[in-house]
Amino acid sequence: MSTVTLADAKARLSDLLTQVEAGEDVVITRRGQPVARLSQVEKPKEALKSLADFRARMPRWRKPSADLLRETREESL
Repeated sequence: MSTVTLADAKARLSDLLTQVEAGEDVVITRRGQPVARLSQVEKPKEALKSLADFRARMPRWRKPSADLLRETREESL
């Protein structure tokens, strides 16, 4: 973990982001006190390519959704 002053962070932001992308945390200080930390954002585990991929992973219902909605409406009456 590296530490930089606020003035250095402003001047070298691009370099600091390169360090963060490499996995290093960077602490930014103001008047010698830590005020912020730059760290890498966690990437999503797996991105879905399309809505079709999402639907394919969903479990199948026991009945068509139209029937389930109709039953729900009838129960609430």
